[in-house]
Amino acid sequence: MKLKFTPVLLLIMFVVALAVPMVLSTGGLVVAEEVANVNLELQPTCGVRPTTNVAVASTQVGPPIEQPAPLTRFRRPLTQNYSGHTPQEYQAIANQTNYGQRFVYDINGQLNNNQPIIVLHETVTTSQNAINFFRTRHTSEDNQASYHTLITLNGDIVYIVPPDLRAFGAGNSVFVGRRGEEAVRTHPKYPASVNNFAYHVSLETPADGMNNGSSHSGYTMAQYQSLAWLVSRTGVPNDRITTHQAVDRSGHRSDPRSFNSQLFYQLLNNYPRTQEIIIGCRVPGSQG
Repeated sequence: MKLKFTPVLLLIMFVVALAVPMVLSTGGLVVAEEVANVNLELQPTCGVRPTTNVAVASTQVGPPIEQPAPLTRFRRPLTQNYSGHTPQEYQAIANQTNYGQRFVYDINGQLNNNQPIIVLHETVTTSQNAINFFRTRHTSEDNQASYHTLITLNGDIVYIVPPDLRAFGAGNSVFVGRRGEEAVRTHPKYPASVNNFAYHVSLETPADGMNNGSSHSGYTMAQYQSLAWLVSRTGVPNDRITTHQAVDRSGHRSDPRSFNSQLFYQLLNNYPRTQEIIIGCRVPGSQG
């Protein structure tokens, strides 16, 4: 099936925030957008602290995203030209109900200083079905979900949520690393998760994996190449690359199944590490 995505146009965080709240109406839901003081080096999409009011939190949606958005909304291409695999890049922006702001403070007012992580997933459906779901307005919070990026079977990269925003990729989750357990609570109704500092990347599941089986035939070489290409551009170290199964605390997630980690890291180590993809609220080029 040919994917009907809009091509990406090749155009163009120690923080105490002074912010101006701005409310935008969108079909009965509210964008709780924090417009940060630029002197504090916050992205204007960054939230300062999540609300503790369940009723308010349940009506909030993410900031609007220009459609189509410039490529720089997802990554900032460097001038260097690298030989080898170069994936096609597309965008299919998620509905505002399916993503939110990243926050400087958690719901209890504690500063969030977590370094970014990469969380790997699989779709367990076709890429088109997954994208259609993310682009659909979901008023029930239990149905709201998204990844930042999806990689199709032929290796195409599809940007869904920009990296400065919080994709809803792992609801009840904890990352265990050198600093111990890491998670941030951003909603009064739900447990803490890694979403506030995670970049979620999903691989399209092969045809024989559209089920609840423990394994399938695996991912294509093009997917591994594109995944390595993408992750190398985040600047995230290997010890902060993880899977949905590893961070999940619900006991229901096992993805990505049949993932060849040896092949992935072999390919990843062939690329120079850059930071074209800025994960979090920090303004590109700022310090901290």
